[in-house]
Amino acid sequence: MTKKELIQAVLKGEKTDHIPYSMWSHVPEVDRDPEAIAEETYRFYKEYDVDIIKTMNNGMYSIEDYGCEIDYSDVLTGGVAKIVTTPVHRGEDWMKIQEISIEEGALKREQTYLALLLEKLKGEEVPVVFTAFSPITTANKLCGNKVQEYVKNGYGKEVHQALKAITATTRKLVQRVIEMGADGIFFATQLSSYVKSDEKFYEEYGAPYDKVVLEASKGWCNVLHAHGDEIMFDLLKDYPVQIFNYHAWQSLPSVGEAQVCTGKTLMCGIERMDITNHRKNEIRNEIYESIKQTGGRHLILAPGCVIRYPLDQEMLAYVKNVKVEIEQALLV
Repeated sequence: MTKKELIQAVLKGEKTDHIPYSMWSHVPEVDRDPEAIAEETYRFYKEYDVDIIKTMNNGMYSIEDYGCEIDYSDVLTGGVAKIVTTPVHRGEDWMKIQEISIEEGALKREQTYLALLLEKLKGEEVPVVFTAFSPITTANKLCGNKVQEYVKNGYGKEVHQALKAITATTRKLVQRVIEMGADGIFFATQLSSYVKSDEKFYEEYGAPYDKVVLEASKGWCNVLHAHGDEIMFDLLKDYPVQIFNYHAWQSLPSVGEAQVCTGKTLMCGIERMDITNHRKNEIRNEIYESIKQTGGRHLILAPGCVIRYPLDQEMLAYVKNVKVEIEQALLV
């Protein structure tokens, strides 16, 4: 059974000879160089033998072409990128945000990365999902994480106008990458959390635009990434995707509850910071409980999010080793 056949079987809920797993990270030294990041993604796939590949795109690519300047220096030590300059300084500036071309700049660069990766993977028969950001996530990054402040200050109409333009661009990008050969998208939404916003805000400024983008992806392996603590599960559980990815063990619901209530395959089960912080007992228990709660069906074991840099090869290898040990003990 190829990796692609394995994931297809898991999506159908069929019993398989082993449970698939995946991991991913950012690679800050090379992730704006298409050839280098394609090579690193392929190397990562071969070294850890993951069953589904998530592209490890630069986390700010969706805002670069709007003229943002970004500081990536903290990423190397486990931090996050920071916006240095942005085109949005006041409410009226949202009207300047227009649909941008996917044929140039950072959006073209990320397509080149995908094309090079797919070329390297010819004959491998492994699913590839391309990272795309929800429109409200892109909008929030554009203004230095202050989009809700603009809405509260009376610029909701202007934000909607910008979101329409961002959505049109994102939709075209998603359609393109599926045409290129990606099996689906990894759709990351970073404000669908009670810690970051509230349901009323997300129902108006998030979900409608999310669904427009997701409906454009005709892939068979689309993943929703619900980022952060206290996710808005009731809003997200019925999104039109095949796979649901969230920070299990960091955010409720439990893995078993999430599977029952979404009716989808889950791609989660390992708390990413336990990998970073070398908590082997916690990782073992998380994998055990994830398999036990799901019966090993409709499950792709994975972290809930990107594994922070710098990477520890011994810990990454441990994830698969303990997965194999536990699944063999539980599913004999």
